[in-house]
Amino acid sequence: MLTLLAEWLTKNFYTGFNVFQYLTFRAILGVLTALIISLFVGPTIIKRLSRYQISQQIRADGPKSHLSKAGTPTMGGALILIAIAIATMLWADLYNRYVWIVLTVMLTFGAIGWSDDYKKLILRNSSGLSARVKYSLQSCVGIAAALVLFCTAQTPVETQLILPFFKNFSINIGYLFIPITYFVIVGSSNAVNLTDGLDGLAIVPTVMVAGAMAVFCYAAGNRIFAEYLGIPHVPSVGEVCVFCGAIVGAGLGFLWFNTYPAQVFMGDVGALALGAALGTVAVVVRQELVLFVMGGVFVIETVSVILQVASFQLTGKRIFRMAPLHHHFELKGWPEPRVIVRFWIITIILVLVGLATLKLR
Repeated sequence: MLTLLAEWLTKNFYTGFNVFQYLTFRAILGVLTALIISLFVGPTIIKRLSRYQISQQIRADGPKSHLSKAGTPTMGGALILIAIAIATMLWADLYNRYVWIVLTVMLTFGAIGWSDDYKKLILRNSSGLSARVKYSLQSCVGIAAALVLFCTAQTPVETQLILPFFKNFSINIGYLFIPITYFVIVGSSNAVNLTDGLDGLAIVPTVMVAGAMAVFCYAAGNRIFAEYLGIPHVPSVGEVCVFCGAIVGAGLGFLWFNTYPAQVFMGDVGALALGAALGTVAVVVRQELVLFVMGGVFVIETVSVILQVASFQLTGKRIFRMAPLHHHFELKGWPEPRVIVRFWIITIILVLVGLATLKLR
């Protein structure tokens, strides 16, 4: 939105306003805008959530250390989505279709998460949305996004599968693009949601992965950089790095209140939306497999749940003391901050490995 104003001011008043046309500058402004909004609006939202007693419900079979978290406001993910949406609308090119796709997917998944949180926390329905309804809604949005991306693709590379560490190597997957995209978006959404169980555990990896994805967006959107690095050039996708920057800024602002001991939790409204956003960004920049690497913590948490359920149903025995995996380490005696920071460290390593694929081809 402000890019149009800056363009008009450049033509009619002062050429210095042309700085707002630079993608890197607008991405930085996206980070700062989302961060400032989060920091300033955060206290007000937390107070309102507390006033209306929209607070976290603690599982009786969980770690005993979590009992003290009862009453902590949740649904704070709405703060993140508001900050991301405003920052993106202000600094991104609103004529860019990728911007609208990633923004729409994020907000739609956020609405699904909000509905679930609303039923659980406000209507006091402990089950919230049924698993079937929630998954059906996610599937509808995931398939719709996949169809839009497939039908609006303007170059062959936009629907090819790219393998990291291999230079100029891609696979034409045709209509398989649709189910793969669906799986990435819905899977990523639920993976982040499963990881969101400790103070700051999900938001910091989300910020790290979003920051790394911003690098991929910028490089893939620039023909010269893309050719030099041997990655697919996706015209106009560079604009999505403003959206990624907004995730970074909003996430850091939320972390200010979510760090241990948390003043607020993001809830499904934030976790489902952020996961879907990361998955969609990975699809549009053609780096789904790199997301799988950089989001390794999300993957491990999801796999731990799958293995736990499968083992119990098949053998009646549990592999872990509790799933997702972070609860297993808590029940082994690790203090919560130790679990959180070690998962952060693992994410840093995995993100660096993912970034290394830019050059190691």
